[in-house]
Amino acid sequence: MKKLAGSFQIAAVYVGTVIGAGFATGREIVEFFTRFGFVGFIAILLSGYLFITMGTKIMLKSHDIKAKSFEEFNEYLFGKWFSKIMNIVMMIMLIGVSAVMLSGAGAVFQEQLLLPKQVGILLTIGLGFITMMVGIKGLFAVNTFVVPLMIVFNLFLMVYSVRNAAFLDAFLMIPHAEDGWKSVVAPFSYVAFNLAMAQAVLVPVAGEVKDRDTIKYGGYLGGFFLTLILISSHITLVMIPNVTQYQIPMAVVMKSFVAGFYMIYIIIIYGEIFTSVIGGVFGLEKQLTNYWKGSSLMTFTGIFLVIYSLSFFEYSELLSYLYPLFGYMSLLFIILLWMKPNK
Repeated sequence: MKKLAGSFQIAAVYVGTVIGAGFATGREIVEFFTRFGFVGFIAILLSGYLFITMGTKIMLKSHDIKAKSFEEFNEYLFGKWFSKIMNIVMMIMLIGVSAVMLSGAGAVFQEQLLLPKQVGILLTIGLGFITMMVGIKGLFAVNTFVVPLMIVFNLFLMVYSVRNAAFLDAFLMIPHAEDGWKSVVAPFSYVAFNLAMAQAVLVPVAGEVKDRDTIKYGGYLGGFFLTLILISSHITLVMIPNVTQYQIPMAVVMKSFVAGFYMIYIIIIYGEIFTSVIGGVFGLEKQLTNYWKGSSLMTFTGIFLVIYSLSFFEYSELLSYLYPLFGYMSLLFIILLWMKPNK
């Protein structure tokens, strides 16, 4: 029983780490999968398999080599010299992801609340500085409530979509896409990107757990839940005509289908975005301490200025360009991980 509880805890950490704002808004799922129709659904199934196997392998390998941080894990994968380059690449990716999330906060205010984008961005930065003064532990505890609520809403919307008379036609449709070849690469680049970013959390967590079976089954459970969320979101999103036009497509679905829960869902989405922004900023601050010795306040201010300057770009444009690019950059990570022999 204790082993089962430990496995569920690891699964919760795995899901909470990967399920960032891109999942919550649905924009990330549209970009990688839903815009390819039924082919995108096949790609989701392959992504699910990779989340189950490769995510578990990261944690098991971390346990086996007793890695305490993702820097140590990268050194194991890439070697002592090349791992330093990869750590810098990951830092650049973290800046890009944090900028996407900050722009996403503005997009929620602009598209869903009909307020200026800058209100959402500046509010998020202001709350971010307050969080740094109060402490981050309480913030991440929010995920304990936000993630399960989001999963429940997603499954509810999926059931609502499946009961629609037009569902089967929408689900089986394969729309024309000029970059259709990306649907073949999408599962690998999507999982590679998410796992490369998630290892900052998964590696130390696996290092703290003594029982190897607990880690293994926790990884399997976490990968399964991620697959379930991807499938439920995709099934819901295929019901939106011209889904690529929306920056927050999941909110559009909620407003159309179940307007009574719309504002609650907006709060959940914003909560996911906020935790993703602050998590990224704290991760950047920890990495930057290896390169410069300024005060934490100065470092946080510098990070916020950089991601604020990038957030002027549209959320959907930033995500559409940066996430696939980071996915391709992360492919080497997942290839080397796959090549490492199992214990």
